[in-house]
Order: sequence, then C-alpha cells, then structure tokens
Amino acid sequence: MTERFGERVRAALGAHGPLCVGIDPHQALLASWRLPDSAEGVREFGLRTVDAAAGRVGIVKPQVSFFERFGSAGFAALEEVLAAARDAGLIVIADAKRGDIGTTMDAYAAAWFTPGSPLEADALTVNPFLGVGSLESTFALADELGKGVLVLAATSNPEAAPVQRARTADAQTVSAAIIGEVSARNARSTPDGEWADLGFVIGATVDWTNAGIAEFAPATPILSPGFGAQGAGPADLRARFGAHAPMVIASESRSILSAGPDGIAATIDARAAEYREALNV
Repeated sequence: MTERFGERVRAALGAHGPLCVGIDPHQALLASWRLPDSAEGVREFGLRTVDAAAGRVGIVKPQVSFFERFGSAGFAALEEVLAAARDAGLIVIADAKRGDIGTTMDAYAAAWFTPGSPLEADALTVNPFLGVGSLESTFALADELGKGVLVLAATSNPEAAPVQRARTADAQTVSAAIIGEVSARNARSTPDGEWADLGFVIGATVDWTNAGIAEFAPATPILSPGFGAQGAGPADLRARFGAHAPMVIASESRSILSAGPDGIAATIDARAAEYREALNV
C-alpha cells in the first residue's frame, strides 16, 4: 500500500520538528558560497544543502525558478537535487506554483508526481486562482499515487491582498473559500484520524482574522513561508496558527543558507532545536 503524503509529513514533523529547509540558490547566495552563477553552481549548491539537511530535518523545498533560469541544464541540475533528497529520506516539496486548466495542468501533475519521472517530488505547490476545480485532475493523480498538493491560500505578500481578501457571493474571503473547498474534498477522501494529502500554503505573517480564515478539518500539512529572513520565528507558531501549529511546515531559506557551506549544518541543528522547543516536540 502506498504511504500517503499527509501521514508521511505527520511522521516527519513528529520526528524532526517543523523546520523545512528551502533550497533557493539565487545569485547572491551562489556568490557567497563561492559557486558559479550557472547550472553547475545551482547543482552543487542544491546537493550540499541536501547533505546538510539529511538527518537534521524531515523536509526540503527546492524553489524551481532558481534552477529553471538555466534552461535544460538547470532542470538537469534540479533533477539531481530532487533525486538526492528523496534518496536521503527527505520529503521533497517542489515549489513550482503550477496552475492551469485541462490537459496542460494534467501534464504538469504527471511531470512532478509520476514515479520514475526525472522531476518526481513528494508534493507540489499549486495556484488555485483559475478556480479550485481546475486542479481536480491534479488532486486525483496525487490521491492515486500518494502524493501531496499544497494549495496557495493566504500569502503574505502585499500584492495578494486585493485578490485573496476579496469577498465571494456568500461573503467569505477568497482565501477562506479555497480552504473550505479543499477541506471538503479532504473530508470525503481522508480516513478518520489521518492527515489529509491536500494541504495549504499560508504565510507565517498572515493575520488569520484579517484573511477571514477560521479553523478547518481534517488536519492537513500547512506549508508556511515567511519564517526566518521574512520576520517570523519559532515563537510565532502557536501565536499565528493556534490549534493548527502542529501541522505547520516552517520553511526557512536565506536565514539558513546564508550561513554558507561550512556553517549550514550547525545552523540547521540550532534552528531545528528552537522549533522543537517551541512545540515541545
């Protein structure tokens, strides 16, 4: 029987705590690591980050764009990093934010979910703003293969507010409507007591009241960027997420990666311990 994404995340958070290491080899970090701004540079950066993360956290999140900018050679580098991370026992979230309709979205899902695909990951971030229904076939494939889908719901960038805080015909915010629609699907497909496989992206600095978000069920992973360099820290887990704090995947990138290749492992150890202490894991 295929092990489900939600339950794998639940186990990883229980074993290692909430910290997720982002793999974001942007130009300034490559320079500080003394690596070339090239496909080979992002490959080396990614592989070194995987080595440092393995055994220290349960989850990593490569940001696809930093590899994609080098074209086919960049994708080849990403394929190596994805494979190395999964071989190391890490849960891999591909942060690609794909979103489209029909066969186009089907092809994206096949690329990132199909076992043996060069880009196979454990979960994919997706954009629901063409309508949650446009992701139905992606949800179905994820369900078939035991993969995860992390749906953008409430992001902390200021440009998002006019769209995500807008009200639907039944007076919900768009963020709340997305969470409600996906949660209803989760409720139909998730065994009692287990975590669902369709989760959400909710920024660590988002005010839930302002965003119109209330508690939801069943339990499901919440990928939360905004920790570290963007201002949120371990102490914000319970303050921001309340009863949902144990479900949070706290993603940090620059705050960890800026330690450089010689300091990244110790930085991960220290930061992971802070998160575990915050949640008493």
